[in-house]
Amino acid sequence: MLETLGTMSLDSLRIFESAARLRSFTSAAREQGTTQPAISQQVKRLEAQLGTRLFDRIYRGIELTEAGVLLFTQIHQALRIIDEGIAQASGRGQREVLQVATDFAFASFWLMPRLPRFHQANPLVDVSLVTGERSQAMLRPDIDVALLFGDGRFRHGESRRLFEEEVFPVCSPRLIEGCAQTCADLQHLPLLHLRGEQASGWFDWAGVFRELGLAMPPTPGQLRFDNYTLLIQAAIAGQGVAIGWGHLVDALVEQGLLCRPIKESLRSERGYYLVLPPRKRRSELIQRFVDWLGEELAR
Repeated sequence: MLETLGTMSLDSLRIFESAARLRSFTSAAREQGTTQPAISQQVKRLEAQLGTRLFDRIYRGIELTEAGVLLFTQIHQALRIIDEGIAQASGRGQREVLQVATDFAFASFWLMPRLPRFHQANPLVDVSLVTGERSQAMLRPDIDVALLFGDGRFRHGESRRLFEEEVFPVCSPRLIEGCAQTCADLQHLPLLHLRGEQASGWFDWAGVFRELGLAMPPTPGQLRFDNYTLLIQAAIAGQGVAIGWGHLVDALVEQGLLCRPIKESLRSERGYYLVLPPRKRRSELIQRFVDWLGEELAR
């Protein structure tokens, strides 16, 4: 029994799990209360015992090899089970942690305002939010559920569409002083730009103008952002017109913080998807979160 484990120490496996999860020997050292060289030595010793590389050393850090991904998936789950077992045996609360990955905008405007209802229904579940802007890179083995923008064709994981993309211009009511605007008026209003829309597949102003039948190209814009949340904050502050993503800014429009200067809206084939990463068993906890999402969408 446990013949494969051999003489490997639990400490070395725990250190490997920390480095793999954090993608950094330095961060793992900080978490484990040791030094970066000590982490590196433990990993080298483990690689020698296994006879295979677990990490590729790259310019900006480390990346898991295929063998590393396989080992991390199993070790991460095993350590979580051990931790839960110790908690139960010691009489501590049986809390569970759900790792949810999404982008900054979806987390800020859609998910976080609704999470109190999930916690109310699941008081022993902690939601750990992992945010980023590169959808494919977020489908890591330690992620339980991902809520990602795209066309549904993710390289890894099973996806289910939550809602389609609907966009429309939004701005502060102060910017237009309550006057109704036409599509052509957009050509004379300050526009707020999000860098990287084309790479992510989001609508940009060139696409909006094209769909609205406006021949004149959009103004370059004095303000550009790499974060949609900051862009919307600038729109609320009256600094220009933003492209509003329907499900993200609806509440801000209802509150009167933003308004729609024109009535037209645009749709595309893209949208937000619920994605279950590969090698992730559909545990009872994950299913509870998926069911809760369905209830929120039905509200």
